[in-house]
Amino acid sequence: MTRRTLYLARHGEADALGTLTERGREQSRRLGCRLASSPIDVIWHSPLPRAAQSAALVAESLPGVLVDEAPELIDHIPCVPELTTMTPTWAAFFDGYEAEEAAAGVRAAHRLTERFSGQNPAGARPTHEVLITHAYPVAWMVREALGAPAETWLSLAGMPNTGLTVLAYDDGPTLVQCVGDLSHLAGLEHEGARR
Repeated sequence: MTRRTLYLARHGEADALGTLTERGREQSRRLGCRLASSPIDVIWHSPLPRAAQSAALVAESLPGVLVDEAPELIDHIPCVPELTTMTPTWAAFFDGYEAEEAAAGVRAAHRLTERFSGQNPAGARPTHEVLITHAYPVAWMVREALGAPAETWLSLAGMPNTGLTVLAYDDGPTLVQCVGDLSHLAGLEHEGARR
């Protein structure tokens, strides 16, 4: 079997400067404890400090697992939709995006899915990879897994901090096993998603 299982998570809660808060550190530690019983092969993380810090804390529960940066996991806007189809709030968010900036986001989204979507090559062993990234790349990967239109990534744009999404790729359709699950945070006061 060539199954490739991805455990995607948004980084822990961070302050305005992009550094994990104490709550974000605890969220990340709890995510690590949750993943400790899974046969994880590698933890990939975005180059941004909040994701790298989260990955290091997750790794504390997974001794011996490789932790490495993946530039494809950088925070980015994967697709700028037609403003005429958006609610006023979303239209205001995207107002002012230049064509080149939007095209750069599309290229980044393509690199992300090219590297991480799809099953392992024939004959390879099954793998289990953790991806610590940001809300928009997680939303894009779920949209890709479902084969949904590009602009539908917005329906998942509010992915919570350390919300766990599991995608499994093999011979059939991509299995979306869970999206944004927070059961590992039970008992930790929820103050809403932050940066």
